[in-house]
Parts: sequence; C-alpha cells; structure tokens
Amino acid sequence: MTSEYYSALVSRLIEGFSLTLQLLGWSALIATILGTVLASMRVSPIAPLRAFGTSYVNVFRNTPLVVLFILAVVGLPALDLLRDSFFWRAVTALSLYTAAFICEGLRSGINTVDTGQAEAARSIGMGFGQSLRLVVLPQAFRAVIPPLASVYIALAKNTSVAAAFGITEATYKLSDLIEDFPGSLYVSFMGIAFGYILIVAVISGTATMLERRVRVSR
Repeated sequence: MTSEYYSALVSRLIEGFSLTLQLLGWSALIATILGTVLASMRVSPIAPLRAFGTSYVNVFRNTPLVVLFILAVVGLPALDLLRDSFFWRAVTALSLYTAAFICEGLRSGINTVDTGQAEAARSIGMGFGQSLRLVVLPQAFRAVIPPLASVYIALAKNTSVAAAFGITEATYKLSDLIEDFPGSLYVSFMGIAFGYILIVAVISGTATMLERRVRVSR
C-alpha cells in the first residue's frame, strides 16, 4: 500500500477526532457551567431551587443518553430550535446529561467544606451567593478533581453515541474507513482506539497534575 493510501487514512482519522474533540470541549464547558449552577441550587436555602436541582438530577441521571439524543435530534427542530445543526443538538444532549453528574460531584465537594467557613463568610456580611462563589465553590472544585475527571472521561466516551445520529465524529468515521480502506481494517480500529486512549490519558494526566498542585498548595 502506498504512502498516499495511509496519508488519506490518517487524514480521515484526524478529521473524525477533530469533531470528537469539539463535541467534548463544548459539552464539557456547558455541562460544567450548568452543573455548577445546579449544585448551587441543591445547597440553596431556597426550597423551590433545591427542589428543581434535585428533580433535574433525578430525571437526567436516570434517563438513557440515547433517549436524550432522540429528544434533542427530533424534539428541538419541532420547537424550531437548532434546525440546521446536528452538532449543536448533540452538544445539547451531552451537556444536559453530563451536567447532572457534575452537579452531584460538586455537591459532594461542597459538603466536605467546613461549615464554619461559610458561617465566617456570612458573619462579615457576605450573602449566600457571595460565600458560595468566593469561599465554598473554589474549595469544592479542588476536593472533587478526581471524580470530575471520571465524569469528563465518561463524556469523551459518550461522544461516540453521536455517531448513531449522523454526527461524523471518530466512531462514525470508522464505518466509512472500513468501506473506503478495506485493506486497513486493523489499522483503522487501532487508530480509533489509540485516539480515545490519548484523550483519556490527557484528561487523567491533567487531573493528576491539578491534584498534585492542590496538595502542594495545602
């Protein structure tokens, strides 16, 4: 097989993983923001906010991701939302699903923060929102680095579900590669597997580095 053959194969693999990384990046960002807001609701002194946060987590953690994809892909266009973008519908499904897990991870981190610190913040005039934002959440994030890394790793794997709905990320590309490069079946499989292993390794390595820095700062 010529170098041009393998060059075309590698190019297609890179194209697929480029979209996978975009799905992962946008979904992780939106899910982290939404998950932080939900975690704040879960520990809020306002009962309706606590109820909403609890209901969201219970619903989305117990709903299969494929069902959320179907609702996003079919339901959003029916509501005249994101009609022209499969990509953003996939990001919506992944973000809503992952936010529930980030919320629970952060809530567990918030519960590890000494209540005396929040009380001290309130004693100097800080409201609930200020003490949560400036005192509690920074410590909670440091406490839950490993669990959040696991959530992001699961998110990276969950991006493959988008392949079933026509998003040409890495897993979707595999079927194309098998058809277009039938003589490189094992190379294609190994390339896809290596790409996901690399993504997981980067997330794990970053989490380990951050955890060490937090330990040293303490």
